[in-house]
Amino acid sequence: MSPLQTLRTLLFYVLLASSACIWCTVSFFVAPFLPFRARYRFVVRNWCRSAVWLTKTIVGIRYEIKGLENIPERPCVILAKHQSTWETFFLSGFFEPLSQVLKRELLYVPFFGWAMAMLKPIAIDRSNPKAALKQMASVGAERIKQGAWILVFPEGTRVPFGQIGKFSRGGTALAVNANLPVLPIAHNAGAFWPKNGWAKYPGTIQVVIGAPMYAETTGPRAIAELNDRAFAWVERTQREIGALEDGAVPLDIAAL
Repeated sequence: MSPLQTLRTLLFYVLLASSACIWCTVSFFVAPFLPFRARYRFVVRNWCRSAVWLTKTIVGIRYEIKGLENIPERPCVILAKHQSTWETFFLSGFFEPLSQVLKRELLYVPFFGWAMAMLKPIAIDRSNPKAALKQMASVGAERIKQGAWILVFPEGTRVPFGQIGKFSRGGTALAVNANLPVLPIAHNAGAFWPKNGWAKYPGTIQVVIGAPMYAETTGPRAIAELNDRAFAWVERTQREIGALEDGAVPLDIAAL
């Protein structure tokens, strides 16, 4: 990374951290008095979009989207590739309102966690997978009834660029039980915002939104089959955009 890009990255982190502290503090006092949809726009959408704007303006990371026509009118379960923090910002600002499946510990983070707690996330205990699956099913169904998109990173954690993790079935189970499709999303954000380290590299992220996928039947087999289809599409698309190494084997790292 060049000296100039290093300075840009440092400036980016200073601005991002400062805006997070200020915005989350303001939201902590304002958001409780707003209905859920307005609260989401005030707390999440505006700040996440500003984070994406800072990423583009300060460190030169832009993005292109393909497949906008595939987004259904009715909210459903989003199954997205997870490589960096960028896609969390982008997806949270793009779909609204959105309820994200996240680890419970994040709610204890000062400012950020306090604000997130007011946005009806699906906060799970990753140390207890069985209980987490039940919680995802019950709370997720409630969020869907409230008109929220459900964001699931089925790999369970961020996976380094060029690799892919096996998909858990929690997201597809939620979709099948709610009689909704899953919306698969692939991207190559990890090439410019790596999982490890603080470096940021200028370039254009490719975001590809696939067609909604429906289960053909019901029950455990339908969940497994839909999950396999979603994984196959993401794996194939990751290869097409150059974000998956040749011969890469799916890693068994999913939390659920």
